[in-house]
Amino acid sequence: MNANTFVQTAIYIVVLIALAIPLGRYISNVLDGSSIVVRKIGRPIERVLYRIAGVDPEAEMSWKHYALAVLIFNVLGALVLYAILRLQGMLPANPQGLGSMTPDAAFNTAVSFVTNTNWQDYGGESTLGYLAQMLGLTVQNFFSAATGIAVVIALIRGFKRHSAQTIGNFWVDLTRTTLYILAPLAVVFALVFVSQGAIQNFKAYQDVSTLQVTSYQTQSTDAQGKSVTQTLKADKQTLPMGPVASQEAIKMLGTNGGGFFNTNSAHPYENPTPFSNFMQMLAMLIIPAALCVVFGRTVGDKRQGYAVLAAMTIAFAAACWFEISAEQAGNPLYASLHVDTQASALQAGGNMEGKETRFGIAQSGIFTVATTSASCGAVSSMHDSLTPLGGLVPLLLIQLGEVIFGGVGSGLYGMLAFALLAVFVAGLMIGRTPEYVGKKIESFEMKMVSIVILLTPLLVLVGTSVAVLSAAGTAGIANPGAHGFSEVLYAFSSAANNNGSAFAGLSVNTPFYNSMLGIAMWFGRFGSLIPILAIAGSLAAKKRLAVTAGTLPTHGPLFVVLLLGTLLLVGALTYVPALALGPIVEHISMIAGH
Repeated sequence: MNANTFVQTAIYIVVLIALAIPLGRYISNVLDGSSIVVRKIGRPIERVLYRIAGVDPEAEMSWKHYALAVLIFNVLGALVLYAILRLQGMLPANPQGLGSMTPDAAFNTAVSFVTNTNWQDYGGESTLGYLAQMLGLTVQNFFSAATGIAVVIALIRGFKRHSAQTIGNFWVDLTRTTLYILAPLAVVFALVFVSQGAIQNFKAYQDVSTLQVTSYQTQSTDAQGKSVTQTLKADKQTLPMGPVASQEAIKMLGTNGGGFFNTNSAHPYENPTPFSNFMQMLAMLIIPAALCVVFGRTVGDKRQGYAVLAAMTIAFAAACWFEISAEQAGNPLYASLHVDTQASALQAGGNMEGKETRFGIAQSGIFTVATTSASCGAVSSMHDSLTPLGGLVPLLLIQLGEVIFGGVGSGLYGMLAFALLAVFVAGLMIGRTPEYVGKKIESFEMKMVSIVILLTPLLVLVGTSVAVLSAAGTAGIANPGAHGFSEVLYAFSSAANNNGSAFAGLSVNTPFYNSMLGIAMWFGRFGSLIPILAIAGSLAAKKRLAVTAGTLPTHGPLFVVLLLGTLLLVGALTYVPALALGPIVEHISMIAGH
């Protein structure tokens, strides 16, 4: 990792933290209702929305009622999106006349966007019309993100409250998150993207003349059945249009990741310049980082939030260093063949396959780490073209549960689950009942934490095993050997952990993968979300404990190290055998070939 890439990484982290702290203050004020934006501007809008929906904003919910509201809302969202995708051929705002999705593809896509996964096994510009993109996908980009934030806020209330039977009102949390946080930020980022050249229109696709005429030959048969060679010319190119910038903004802010175009953030209409690339990377992590600040402010001890933020930042920086170093090292086989991989002084050599030259290895590496640290899944480079160790980094980040910043809401509540596990382990070591943020951690909380931590590895490893042992699963593998296994492992890791990015090279738009990955996405999201709400309800009902001399401090460097150690030992070791069969074997094979 040379000086240039180190500086780029450092600038990104510094700017991210500098913006996350004031945003965290704003979010905490919005969600507790003290913000002037809520009190002076938004109250009339809120009252109208609550009246239309028949919601009493003063009525709070137990954790079971909160969980039921979350499930009902998201099931209805999935059904509506499924209907839009199946009926697309009859809907307006479809200038290209694109047809409807197949039942299995529509099921997979509906579940994908409702669960904040945004896994796409189709090309957006060749599959979906403008109405489906806006009313279907973009709406769920807002609501799935708002759901994650609402759930983590409910968990934070569980830490804050004592002897309480309620954890808030889901409908109020959902409304305020969408109205005051996601929507304003999305407008700002959309305008920035438009200023950089991202398109935003409702035009039909445009046929333009190419600068160069390309001639090519095709074989056909004449009336007598004889083979005839024809020379044809290509002098036109079809350029896709659409409302891209608006979807791009919430795609990144909500850690959704589903691209308007098939090549996602590598497409110049989605991500035109290095500055827009930098802003997209910021958008992915700014809310997850800010929620750490919200946690500290809400529980009454800012240091608690900063400790979690520090653990995330350290892990993120280490992942960037490893990822960029692996890609700059490149493939040693090239050196043995005397191939010059030093594209420019800025790239300093390395693996440029699958990367945009306008971004280079440094920004591509940071983007790769950011999108798989978060549950975003947007890509500005081809993950399938990464070196074996370069591909290991995003795969492992996803498998850790995407808690290093993580998705909006889901990242923090996943990291807090690991924090509860860390204090539980520490309590066993010193012979004390574990405590965290003034709450005693007992058997019920640890059972729920176990479900949260172990569910996704179960979905990933069982799903991968079924895929590689069945004819329907292996039929989609295009690359033999370790890399093909990595592609399957990455697909199920991405689905179950609600990331949405892919290694590619795996044909997944089949009934088998659409169904299997859809199931993994649904249970990966709600199978962990409900236990988190159960923890919130249990903690809210407990009394707050006073700090004593025997209380383990959870706001200093020691706890940061303990948290990172727990994350790596419990989160990473689960997948070591599977990783050994994929990227690790591939790396050894590459070295052996050298």
